Amino acid sequence: VQLVESGGGLVQAGGSLRLSCAASGSTFVLKSMGWYRQAPGKQRELVAFITSGGSRTNYADSVKGRFTISRDNAKNTMYLQMNSLKPNDTAVYYCNAVPHLQVWGQGTLVTVSS
Repeated sequence: VQLVESGGGLVQAGGSLRLSCAASGSTFVLKSMGWYRQAPGKQRELVAFITSGGSRTNYADSVKGRFTISRDNAKNTMYLQMNSLKPNDTAVYYCNAVPHLQVWGQGTLVTVSS
């Protein structure tokens, strides 16, 4: 599976962004997927999770109520809608399976200014 993230950028606190993850390979639809992020000087963390069929989602407490994960298996694509962004949401965001595969995409940088 090859993963390509996009949609990051610079946004002011309180703003919104929508990230996309394009996955290659026929196994995408079989996998639970997640959005991970890595802030400067911190370990990578899982912030949002979605089951293979999209029927169940879960979120880290830090983003609950602000972020929404979704997927379109027909397009092999996953999304992360991020609202009410805060400066501590600044990070490189990655998509990957849950549990994650060894190979990661390049990620997409989200910078939230105060």
